[in-house]
Amino acid sequence: MSPITALVTGSSRGIGAAIAARLRARGATVIGHARSAVDADTIAADLADPTAPAQLWENALERSGGQIDILINNAGLFEANPLALSDIAWLDNWEDTLRINLTAAAELSRYAVKAWLDEGRKGRIVHVASRAGYRGDSPDHWHYAAAKGGMIAMHKTIARQYAARGVMSYAICPGFTDTAMAGDYLASRGGPGLLADIPLGRVAAPDEIGAIAEFCALDAPESMTGTVIDANGASYVR
Repeated sequence: MSPITALVTGSSRGIGAAIAARLRARGATVIGHARSAVDADTIAADLADPTAPAQLWENALERSGGQIDILINNAGLFEANPLALSDIAWLDNWEDTLRINLTAAAELSRYAVKAWLDEGRKGRIVHVASRAGYRGDSPDHWHYAAAKGGMIAMHKTIARQYAARGVMSYAICPGFTDTAMAGDYLASRGGPGLLADIPLGRVAAPDEIGAIAEFCALDAPESMTGTVIDANGASYVR
């Protein structure tokens, strides 16, 4: 039996690095992705470029010998977009965030689903969404919340439409996680004072989210397809 191959976007740091490490520890072959290559196992692709998802998928297929079994949509952009910006600047920020956080994930998901259906093989997609997709976010992050809400809706659609043909889809909605991206946000929103909104009293560690992604990718029963797993320290419960 050939080893399982996973493509993990945004794998150079934070949650993506934790996911990649956990999958490798389980024996999976992991093809990583970052804006710029950090090692021989990582493909460089700037997902703000509309041509990048197709190039990333083709390069990953070439490296894997033509078979990718798991797609982890983790890459994301989290930058403020204040209302006071000019119309053009605000729209540019909106479109950049949706392209990286949603459209690129949709394109990669489409390539994966098409390949699995065409080849009659099973496959799994794990989407790293966000609490913001349900709860919303700050006044400067409409675009981020909208992108993650779209990712959740896309995930549910994939799960409902392709489960009978062996394509499973799982989603994770972290709250604040101890990454550079979240750290900048915490500082901008008052730092430790923001923790008062998290009953657990702390933000998640990247490896906690990595453990959930590992479970979804390798261990979750197929009957869980379509599931959204919250990991936010009870700061948003549904």
